[in-house]
Amino acid sequence: MRQNKYILILWIQFKLKIMELKDILSISGYSGLFRYVSQARNGIIVEGLEDKKRMIAYAHYRVVSLGDIAIYTEEEEVPLREVFKKIFEKEQGGPAMGGKIDEKQLKTYFEQIVPHYDKEKVHVSDMKKVLNWYNILQRNGITNFEEPEKAEPATDEQDTNIKS
Repeated sequence: MRQNKYILILWIQFKLKIMELKDILSISGYSGLFRYVSQARNGIIVEGLEDKKRMIAYAHYRVVSLGDIAIYTEEEEVPLREVFKKIFEKEQGGPAMGGKIDEKQLKTYFEQIVPHYDKEKVHVSDMKKVLNWYNILQRNGITNFEEPEKAEPATDEQDTNIKS
């Protein structure tokens, strides 16, 4: 019963395009972003956000969840979620700059979004990748970059109420 409820919630979230960044994946060697679908025997099943084609990301692929990525700054790391949120606010929900971008323009733009980014660790290729990822998410209607609500653990009192 509980598993069916969980599957229903996932299906509704997918249909409403409410996805957490932890479910969006980047796979080294493949362009674009992917949505986690299911576990497979020798990897995971993913679906391309743009082309909707499914494939297996084998265990030896370098797969990274967008929820695990952060941008280095001079003080601390800024989660990618926060960077996307700032881009969304700056562009008023529209797409970010893309295509062939002058390196100086790109650095100026990125500094407006992440003012104190670490200039030694964050390369131009990283900036382009972040903007490209944002544009893919924006085109697919995935623009909720708020922190997901964490489920509170059930107390013993709540457990007894459920059982009765």
